[in-house]
Amino acid sequence: MKVKIQKWGNSLAMRIPKAFADQSMISEDKYVNLTLVDKKIVVEPVEEKQYDLKELISGINKRNLHKEIDFGEPIGNEVW
Repeated sequence: MKVKIQKWGNSLAMRIPKAFADQSMISEDKYVNLTLVDKKIVVEPVEEKQYDLKELISGINKRNLHKEIDFGEPIGNEVW
């Protein structure tokens, strides 16, 4: 498919057709990796790491537990 490269600020941009975006799992506000392979631009979606709260909490121990920090009295409209 032929698409037009256009100026976007100091960079260049191209539109990714919806069919291509859908099939490659690329959507708005997602990150992609750009690489050059033999003068060709390769665009690949970045897989987002899924975090599990229970798993993260299970990794807390006495050596990596942060102490509570006292930031002083409220200055503005904070509600604590």
